[in-house]
Amino acid sequence: MQMLLPAYVADLDEDGLDAAYAWPADRPWLRVNMVSTADGAARSPDGVTHDISTDEDRAVFGRLRALADVVLVGAATVREENYKGVRVRQRYAAARAAAGQPPVPPLAIVSRSLSFDLTGPLFQDAGTIVVTCDAADPDRLARLRQVADVLVHGDHDVDLRAAVADLHARGLRRIHSEGGPHLLAELAAADLLDELQLTLSPKLAGGGYEDRTDITRILASTPLPGAPRPLTLAHLLADGGTLFLRYLTAGRSAA
Repeated sequence: MQMLLPAYVADLDEDGLDAAYAWPADRPWLRVNMVSTADGAARSPDGVTHDISTDEDRAVFGRLRALADVVLVGAATVREENYKGVRVRQRYAAARAAAGQPPVPPLAIVSRSLSFDLTGPLFQDAGTIVVTCDAADPDRLARLRQVADVLVHGDHDVDLRAAVADLHARGLRRIHSEGGPHLLAELAAADLLDELQLTLSPKLAGGGYEDRTDITRILASTPLPGAPRPLTLAHLLADGGTLFLRYLTAGRSAA
């Protein structure tokens, strides 16, 4: 892995990569990690990210999860990507223990419909969190409370500001979100996004497929107030043709 910006480093070792992706130590922080093809697609024509990702991207993905307090993700992404839980490399076990973190960060799933298979692996872990709203089906909500920690914020839609504040109050201050595009757009619209980790994959997705009318971008559905909003490039890394861009949103500093 090479660092191209802000300063050139020919070969970043493990410690150098950890430093490049360090969390701010003194405040809550919400970062989102997304992958995009060179032509701007957030999904393959089959509707999943695996085919547009690379081995190098998956390695960084694991690193970004490693010291998070919680992994925040939309329910559609959980279903489409067949989530089975969060794993953390043994390398980070001591650092997590020293920080008072559990061995793996809990998964927090944002959902209004609560359409889950409650017998699946995600709900075998008592640490799973589901964030929903008052409009959720009461029967599904009652069943879900038996297998997950449920946070209810908002009337007809999830109030993400209140939900993030609740996570902070529970000591979950380092929030790592994996989207998908709908959740990322909502986080950005609510001005909750501090940092965007964007992987630019050396692939093309194309368009015009008969069974898919569009190939979603990394933000979708929710308009962004004040768009276009500026971002600050904090670093640019490269490995095997894959580019890793770390952007900070306006007014944020990771120092």
